[in-house]
Amino acid sequence: MKSRALRAVLLCGLVYLVAGVVLGALAGRAGSIQERNIWRWAAWVISAIAFGLHIVYEQVKVGSSARLTALRVSLAVGIGAFGLAAAANVHAQSVSPTKHSVLLLLSLIIWPVMTALPAFVVALIAAAILARLRSVQS
Repeated sequence: MKSRALRAVLLCGLVYLVAGVVLGALAGRAGSIQERNIWRWAAWVISAIAFGLHIVYEQVKVGSSARLTALRVSLAVGIGAFGLAAAANVHAQSVSPTKHSVLLLLSLIIWPVMTALPAFVVALIAAAILARLRSVQS
């Protein structure tokens, strides 16, 4: 993987992780349901923007194929999901170490797969559309 593309994957994965952890913590401390929902929506919006920008970056700046774009974008999503699962495991240990369940450990595998697979499909479709639009304009 090119170093620019690897940096983009890691940066986007970090954005997903930070948005999930920081905005999730703010949602947990919210004083009302409406405020909690705003913080949760903010995390979704930031993640969606990062997702879209990553697709555009791969297509326009790097010039990747639709399949390679989808692979790299879904890899970033999977990295972010793994980071969130790891943070959940750390949090569970600090809150109640005796109740740390097997399912939470399995989240280290399940969350990345559960998020990366649909992300691959969506990114593949979006990248193919973007590539088609770019070829029509040329």
